[in-house]
Amino acid sequence: MTPLQTRPLSSKSTARRAVVASLLALTGVASLSACGKTISIGDSSAPAASAPASSAAPASPSASPSATTSGQGGGNSALQVVDSTAKDNGLTGTGGTVVGAVVQEAPPKWVQLAAVTSTSLSAPHLININQAALYRFDKDTASPSKSNCNDDCAAKWPPVTIEEGGNVYLAGVNPKEVGAIRRADGQVQITVGGWPVYRFSGDSKPGDLNGQGVGGTWFAVGPTGNKATS
Repeated sequence: MTPLQTRPLSSKSTARRAVVASLLALTGVASLSACGKTISIGDSSAPAASAPASSAAPASPSASPSATTSGQGGGNSALQVVDSTAKDNGLTGTGGTVVGAVVQEAPPKWVQLAAVTSTSLSAPHLININQAALYRFDKDTASPSKSNCNDDCAAKWPPVTIEEGGNVYLAGVNPKEVGAIRRADGQVQITVGGWPVYRFSGDSKPGDLNGQGVGGTWFAVGPTGNKATS
């Protein structure tokens, strides 16, 4: 598949322009503020709780926000959702996110979600810091947020996971749409609009959308958790 020529998308909800660069790198968005929110990690059978948006500066990548209670009988390390890019916050690299069929041995320390459009898919859809397309699964549920992709399914469709206490950086995504659940294997998975988010092992290079429409149940995920279709 020919790599997608991505174009940046403006977030209507924040009236700020989130600039997303070409397939090789994401540029920073200096005009975005450092506001965001803190989310607790919900159980896979319940939606994640969230704290009100804050104008405080985001925590550093190595810092862990204070623990909160998910309502499932125990405390979990919260995630910080930051309404600006990783580059704006002084970060380089990938945070530990892998590509394609490579096994994610350890959760990334941070994750970036960016909304783009492309020549192959004009509807806004999400990519990660490696320019990999992100997907949602029709057999999951958004209310409550729950993943029904485990074991062999999760090997083919790796969940977008993150280290507990990590940061989620955004470009063109409203922080209120972002949440997290604890999967059956204990990993923390990011949700958008309540929908658990995945990569596809069949996407080996930036811009691939080989998972679009697979089985009639897998689709590129939009910035509100919607199915992104032409």
